[in-house]
Amino acid sequence: MKRMSSVTRGISRRRLLAGGSALGGLAALSLAGCAGGPSGTSGASGTSSASIGRVVVIGGGFGGATAARYLRLWGGNVDVTLIERNPDFVSCPISNLVIGGFKTIGDVTRSYDGLRAVGAQIVQGDVVAIDAGARKVRLAGGTEYGYDRLVLSPGIDFMWEQVGGLQAAVDSGAIVHSWKAGAQTLALRRQLESMPDGGVFALSIPKAPYRCPPGPYERACVVAAYLAQAKPRSKVLVLDANPEITSKKGLFEKAFKEHYAGILEYRPNAELKEVGRQAGALLAKLEFEDVKADVLNVVPPQRAGDIARSAGLVNINDRWVGVDWLTMQAQAAPGIHVLGDATFSAPLMPKSGHMANQHAKVAAAAIIAQLRGDAVNPTPVVMNTCYSFVSASDAVHVASVHQYDAAEKTFKTVPGSGGVSSAARRTEGRIALAWAENTWADTLAL
Repeated sequence: MKRMSSVTRGISRRRLLAGGSALGGLAALSLAGCAGGPSGTSGASGTSSASIGRVVVIGGGFGGATAARYLRLWGGNVDVTLIERNPDFVSCPISNLVIGGFKTIGDVTRSYDGLRAVGAQIVQGDVVAIDAGARKVRLAGGTEYGYDRLVLSPGIDFMWEQVGGLQAAVDSGAIVHSWKAGAQTLALRRQLESMPDGGVFALSIPKAPYRCPPGPYERACVVAAYLAQAKPRSKVLVLDANPEITSKKGLFEKAFKEHYAGILEYRPNAELKEVGRQAGALLAKLEFEDVKADVLNVVPPQRAGDIARSAGLVNINDRWVGVDWLTMQAQAAPGIHVLGDATFSAPLMPKSGHMANQHAKVAAAAIIAQLRGDAVNPTPVVMNTCYSFVSASDAVHVASVHQYDAAEKTFKTVPGSGGVSSAARRTEGRIALAWAENTWADTLAL
């Protein structure tokens, strides 16, 4: 991992992780007696021991990578195989700064070498089938991997059919979503660089729920910050299908008014129905009007990743995977643990990278207990912190703590916990970058 920059130096990894991962600290304490060393050894005595089970992890994002790491860290003699289609980890958090030109894609890209170093096998490939009965998965090339427990962290895929013409427009490159970090992030950056001064950047936001609730509003801010500097006659038009800003409302409203008056226009209840072209411009067709744009960034409606659907795990609203929150096991298939954005969220639980990281720790602890024949932790606690930049340097945050409620069999927010920033500050921007570095390190064993 790169050395911390001057803006993050002084905020130690130990301090940030201790304060920013409630479950990590609690689970580490509860599992201290069973944490082992590398596969084939016991951490306590160093004597040889057989593997207690094979775990395959599908998806190397915040959820899957964290699960792979903590299964090795806490389980020791658990054989872990992580299957991920991409060669490197590219973070969605902080990627909006890449779109704004304030960071590079390299700044949000990390290697999986840390996971290799702790004993996880990393396989680059696409899983095309899950056989829950036979307990095996098959890759596109035909290779199969057997498992005792499966962890599935598939992220989200898009409901293209909800917006007419959208999939064809994205496939052609005319419109980008940039809601999966990597090539799409760079594509949107190039479109902004090519947009003429005086052009219109339109951002369409789907109805909630979707991945990273404050993400679109952060994107509107950093794009407006870029245009104010580089193309001051341009406009940002935010077309929100929701009746109001869905996260950090007051903070974003303040940023729109104080930083981007005359540049950014916010329109609620503006659900996108269809996309097209008119006189060379891109066209966003809403219920009662059409909007022209030089760059049209559409965040599509979302559901659980395709592999979850094909495996028959999607059982709520034909979109999400219901889980047993004590173990993260899919309601539709015991033995398969589903993490992150693909799950049907507990009350007030956001779909975020940090929350996927927390889901992974609940699952890792439960899997180790189950493989050993022990009882799972009956009172897990998870937390979430999400930072959003409202300019190139100033950020805000929202935080929450969630305790498992045995009576309702779900996570519920702890009264009086968490909260939001009182105002955007440069100090929070520095903390946000340190948070990202430390969360990547926690996730990827860096």
